[in-house]
Amino acid sequence: MNKNAEAILLVEDNPDDAELTKLALARHGLDGRVTHVSDGMQALDYLYRRDGFADRPGGNPVLVLLDLKMPLLDGIGVLKEIKGSDALRNIPVVVLTSSTEPSDLQRAYDAGTNAYIAKPTEFAQFLSAMKHVCEFWININQTAPQSASAGVRATAFGELN
Repeated sequence: MNKNAEAILLVEDNPDDAELTKLALARHGLDGRVTHVSDGMQALDYLYRRDGFADRPGGNPVLVLLDLKMPLLDGIGVLKEIKGSDALRNIPVVVLTSSTEPSDLQRAYDAGTNAYIAKPTEFAQFLSAMKHVCEFWININQTAPQSASAGVRATAFGELN
């Protein structure tokens, strides 16, 4: 694993799925680099460095793992905000969800997801899927340079001027 990789933002409302994902990432050397939030509004607070995340170090995560079905703001809403923001749009977003509904898949790609993974139900398959996620998105993929406004503080759904 790339030891200089930035944080991974895990957006997952199910505590069991979040722990399973963190365990899988830890098995691939990414423990300590995963920040977990449990709803879409917290995800935007983290990304825009506001409220409880106002003091987090600047810069964008190297990857967002995003569930679709969440309280307050669902994954599609988060995805649209990320891909509609100059400061955030280059962050790779992988939808990691239990949904295999074709309409969810279509909506996620229409909103700009970089990849869509239906969570395997067997632990070994889940570990394998996460291994491939880590290998590609952390070790192989080249991310775009962050814009000068990356990590800016923001309000509601927009950047501060």
